[in-house]
Amino acid sequence: MGRRNKKGRNITGIVVIDKPKGRTSNHVLQQIKRTFDAKKAGHTGSLDPLATGVLPICLGEATKVSQYLLDGDKCYQVTCKLGVTTDSGDSDGNVVAKMPIPEITEQILYAVLPSFIGQQQQVPPMYSALKFQGQPLYKLARQGIEIERKARTVNIYDIILISFTSDSFTLEVKCSKGTYIRTLVEDISASLSTGGHVIALRRLESAGYTTEQAIRIESIQECADEGINALDKLLLPTEEALPNWPRIEADDEQVLALRCGQQIKVEQKYEGVQIRLFDRLGIFLGLGEMSQKGIISPKRVFVVDESS
Repeated sequence: MGRRNKKGRNITGIVVIDKPKGRTSNHVLQQIKRTFDAKKAGHTGSLDPLATGVLPICLGEATKVSQYLLDGDKCYQVTCKLGVTTDSGDSDGNVVAKMPIPEITEQILYAVLPSFIGQQQQVPPMYSALKFQGQPLYKLARQGIEIERKARTVNIYDIILISFTSDSFTLEVKCSKGTYIRTLVEDISASLSTGGHVIALRRLESAGYTTEQAIRIESIQECADEGINALDKLLLPTEEALPNWPRIEADDEQVLALRCGQQIKVEQKYEGVQIRLFDRLGIFLGLGEMSQKGIISPKRVFVVDESS
């Protein structure tokens, strides 16, 4: 699927990793980039070191769709330990307070959870990758520096109670991008008149990719040991990344125009929507946006590798 050189292969596709606990998303990304010997690689949204689960990694030209996948909805399973708060909101942080836990029943939880469904104003935690003057907030937090953060609008589509005990509960949360599950857990705990922090977090779905598609790092390495062809078979086609986007086919003249960054006009009309672009042979060209009267503006057009 590409040629080798000292800078890596011209390889394009998406591999969905089942991120292991205790490793950063960037560390996993760099390992996958080396294993595939790819020139370019990017992930589609960080997971905390504590978290496991779905981490789509884009290789080569597929990195051009990574931002759109980052914007996709997510689904998590999270377990909260009640009665204890930490500075990071999860079990990797330092305990800052302990408090009594009132008696909690299934009925109480069912009564509380609906208030957290829908649009919410959520203040990002200090222990996050958001940047202030070029510095990630978590680095400032480790120095004891607190920065004022503006609340952001997130959308919680659904919260399902999986299980609970006298001092913990487990939820499945379907949400929009930018939702901090640690903050949600803290807010739910506060509504129960106690504190809480995340002790387990698993991403079940990200932008349509699920745990059923996710591959463990060990399995990736086993394929690498079999050879580069076995490894490349793990890649998912980039054009399948955004299945809900309309598909538009361009003729040869239009393809040339798109590759030059020029607009084209087509008969189909999906006014004001983002679309996937293909040539007459079904080869994926990239992404565009359609405006009034069927005018398509190219947004992220793939580079043709003439050497492959």
